[in-house]
Amino acid sequence: MRSIWTGSVSFGLINIPIKMFSAVQESNLDMDMLDQKDLSNIKFKRVNENTGKEVDFANIVKGYKIENKYVILEDSDFEAADAVKTKTIDIESFAFEKEIESIYYEQPYYLEPDKGAMNAYGLLRDALQASGKVGVTRFVLRNKESLAILKPYKNVIVLNRIRFEQEIRSTDELKLPPVSKKATKEMDMAEKLIDQLTEKFDITGFKDEYTAKLLNIIKKKAKGKVQKPTKLKVVHSKPNDDLMSMLKASLETKKKSS
Repeated sequence: MRSIWTGSVSFGLINIPIKMFSAVQESNLDMDMLDQKDLSNIKFKRVNENTGKEVDFANIVKGYKIENKYVILEDSDFEAADAVKTKTIDIESFAFEKEIESIYYEQPYYLEPDKGAMNAYGLLRDALQASGKVGVTRFVLRNKESLAILKPYKNVIVLNRIRFEQEIRSTDELKLPPVSKKATKEMDMAEKLIDQLTEKFDITGFKDEYTAKLLNIIKKKAKGKVQKPTKLKVVHSKPNDDLMSMLKASLETKKKSS
């Protein structure tokens, strides 16, 4: 793995030099975009909109438009915004992970201790594990301030970027049913169905089946075998369907399958 960021984690007066690595990889198949005529690869170029000529990456700068005029920014300008956060992951507080809603989670990264930081790294990881809490921090990655939590995962400290509150859209424009606070027969039956379908979560039992099937189709097609698509019919439930009868049927179906 290649590190994407180097810096340090600040824990009180303890400074832990670290390297950051992406913790995830896509399971999608790597598709190329081709010209239908001769199957040549499609290339994307950075082009000057006025001259139409390609621009070398070394000659591209970043600018922000104010009153129809661009202000050009350099690396030093981004660092000047907050030089400390560009190189330091400063733990500002600790919290219970359950207090953070899943909608805020964004991207996980592995943190690896740099030379001479093994003991301090291990201390932070094990202290987080023992306390059952996560460290809340802010740092700068790719010229953008990020909010994140630090948590132990197996034998590594994972930094998980989370979104700021203002990045979450309001639900006010959605048409939603009111939250029911009354105990109803349907609610009781729904809870029984949930209990019946509850089992210990095991991530190893879930695989990317779609990609595997698609790859199988590609291999067959390479040998001249074309697979016919499955015809699917979308069924829409009527608004006046009897929820109670459907819940009962669901419970009975589960009992028979068991």
